[in-house]
Amino acid sequence: MFYYEDLKFQTCPKVYAPAEDTFLLADNLILSEGEVVLEIGTGTGLIALTASKKASQVIATDINHHAVKCARANMELNDINNIKFHLGNLFQPVQNEKFDLILFNTPYLPSSKDEIVGDELDAAWDGGADGRRVIDLFLNEVKYYLNDGGRVQLVQSSLSDNEKTLERLEKMNFDVEITDSERFFFEEIVVITGFYSKVNEQS
Repeated sequence: MFYYEDLKFQTCPKVYAPAEDTFLLADNLILSEGEVVLEIGTGTGLIALTASKKASQVIATDINHHAVKCARANMELNDINNIKFHLGNLFQPVQNEKFDLILFNTPYLPSSKDEIVGDELDAAWDGGADGRRVIDLFLNEVKYYLNDGGRVQLVQSSLSDNEKTLERLEKMNFDVEITDSERFFFEEIVVITGFYSKVNEQS
């Protein structure tokens, strides 16, 4: 068991354990009291549980059924009751819903076929040949699930072209910034925040 702020967590087999990228996102959440939050790729649930302290409701999804079970157990461990967990890929479990904040610690590592193990953990890191396979699918849809004035915050790496994500969000009428970053010997991990406004879209 480990602690983040006043929350306690258990890690689980076949579930991505919180690492530097998880904590970078958790430390930089831009969230107001009473907002509705979606987290994609919840893993152990650390981000969802952290967001739940301010949010009126959090919906958290994962493609890995072990992660959904693990995150739900961590919610119960902390006696939290405003999170719903769903199994599914990207936005598939939340069709026709809208949110004030969407969070995603993306699978951003470039990978080749011989690096894929073939287990549930692959989905947590496997970004395809250029690291952008899942990031681009996410960006294709994200604005359709945001309320006007809503925000998206995602984690990715310089290995998967941070500038391309910034440019794509700008073209979709987001005001974007790199909110925080952490440098490692072979990459820089960043939190990218996009603020969405339909006014920008109409201008």
